[in-house]
Formats: sequence, C-alpha cells, structure tokens
Amino acid sequence: MTTEQLRAFLQVAHEGRLSIAARGLGLSQSGLSRQLQSLEAELGTRLLVRTPNGAVLTDAGERFLPHAQRALEALSKGTSELERLSSTPQGGVSLGTLHTVGAYLMPDIIPAFAQRFPEVRPRLSEGMAPALEESVARGGLDLAIISLPVRRADLVAQKLWEERLTLVVPRGHRLARQGKPVALGEVVEESWVVIPGMSGTRALEAECEARGVTPRLALETDNAEGIRRMVERGLGVALVPELMTRDHQARGFDVVPLVRSPKRQVALVHRGEGYLTAAARALKTFIVDSVRVMPEPWGRGPR
Repeated sequence: MTTEQLRAFLQVAHEGRLSIAARGLGLSQSGLSRQLQSLEAELGTRLLVRTPNGAVLTDAGERFLPHAQRALEALSKGTSELERLSSTPQGGVSLGTLHTVGAYLMPDIIPAFAQRFPEVRPRLSEGMAPALEESVARGGLDLAIISLPVRRADLVAQKLWEERLTLVVPRGHRLARQGKPVALGEVVEESWVVIPGMSGTRALEAECEARGVTPRLALETDNAEGIRRMVERGLGVALVPELMTRDHQARGFDVVPLVRSPKRQVALVHRGEGYLTAAARALKTFIVDSVRVMPEPWGRGPR
C-alpha cells in the first residue's frame, strides 16, 4: 500500500467523480483508476462503485475512509518532523489566497521570497475563504490568507491586517465628481460588477436587503483583476477592499470613500506548527514580516 494509492482514494471520496479527482491529483483518469484498483487488490475488497452520478463508497470504503485519512495525516506529520531537522527550507509549499490578495499583494511578496529562498517552490492558488479554509483543513494547502472569521476550530489563525471596503467607479463618474464620501445606501441602485461571496458583495447584498431592493448586477466574475478592468471600461461600479485601490491615480478608475465603510479582517491560517514543513514555516514568517513593514495600502481615509 502506497501514499499515492491512499491519496487517490481520498481524493475520489471527496470529489465523488474520478475525472475531477484525477485533475486535482495531476493524473490521467486511467492512471487514477489503476491506483484505485491496486489499492482494492491490496485490501482484497471493493472500496468504490461507479454509478451514473459518480463514484460511491461501498460499506468497506466508508469504514476504511477515516483510517486512510489518519494514516496520511500521520505520515505528513512525520515528514514534517524530519524536514524540521533541515536548516534550509526546500521543496514545495502551497499557499491559497483570496482573489484580491493574490492579484494585488502577492506580486509584492512572492518574488522577494523566491529570491531569498531559491530552493523553495511556492504554489499559489486563489479562491473564496470557505473553500480555502476547507482545503487547509484537509491538507490540500499548507497556508491560506483568508478573511475572518475562521469557521473551523482546528485551524490556527494569525491576523495580518484590517481594511475598509471602498467604492470604485469609472474615471469621471458623477459620484467621483461630487468630491465627498457617500453612504452605501445612496448607491445601491447603481450597476454593479461583483465577485459572488466576496466581502464587498456580501456588504452590498445586506444593504440591498435592508432597503428592499435587488442589486443590479452588470457582471459576476471570479477574477479580481477582471473587476478593475470592467469598472475602467464603464460597465459598472464595484465595492472592493482598499488593497485594490493602490496607485488608482495611474489607473482608469476613481475611488469614492464610503461613510461608515464596511471592513474586512484578513488572516493567515494553517493547521498548526506541527504540520508545517520548513518551507511552509519560512513562507509564513516571510508573509507576516512583509505585511508588518509595508505601507498600509488600505489607508486611513474618511470614515
């Protein structure tokens, strides 16, 4: 029995479909099937059954699942203990971030980290906070930068910063020409560009619900840079973290401060020091130290 077989089984059990699980593991579907078949041959029983709706665990698979999870966790912890004996961080480290953090903060951090730790191979992915949190808990990510609160009690969170949400509008928009902060309630009927589930989108939805209106969505996207470009092209306005508004004078949009602006708190989360490799510990420390000395991109504008 190999760790590759166990990872294959756990991935299929989580995803429910071999095609999705294969992509997640970087395998072909036939390669994944061979791993599963060899594991079942080793155990002498069927663990999964294919159905039109996906792969379903057998009774044996259900019973084996928690043991496989604990086995991989124990191996991961043991590997981490051995890696801590090395004074030089090396190998891969996976970091998940919110879309805005990945697009607007990581380009300031990852290149500097790579220069300082050339033997470490960072892997960066972006997503929404709940999905990133779950991926850290399952061991799919070493670290994640997400918005608080953290929902899982088994994760360790270290707050990095707090920032306001602000309104960005096309250059020359009437709201920018007013030259003063506006209340979110005054602008809910604008056309909006949003990322579903993002902190700004949740604040907009809450304000619209309180006023009994439905937000006019010009576009839903999953890309932070896409929001900026769509606003610049005049498609609509957006409620974004101040992190996204750095150097806005050189870009094609204006920033309109909000009265009693909503805020978001951003934290670095992981499963605990015992699960971090030397590479992950190095990246964690580098991110915390970098954020601490950076000029605050979220500023101290009007409240």
